[in-house]
Amino acid sequence: MVLTINVAVLLAVIIIVRLRRRTEARKRSDEQLTVVIVLVFGVLVAPTAFGQGIADVVGQLADGITDSGR
Repeated sequence: MVLTINVAVLLAVIIIVRLRRRTEARKRSDEQLTVVIVLVFGVLVAPTAFGQGIADVVGQLADGITDSGR
């Protein structure tokens, strides 16, 4: 039996666990590590179909906000 772990899913779980902690308990280095983990997660998810869907939705949202400001 071979067990495979998707790194993006693992990072998503780590991000959720880290963000559930209380804000007062975080140090600056702890917050910086969370940012690095989130950036790596973004790089891993971006080339997938799910990542492209998120990019499309965010792009449409940004276009809608820009058009409403005109």
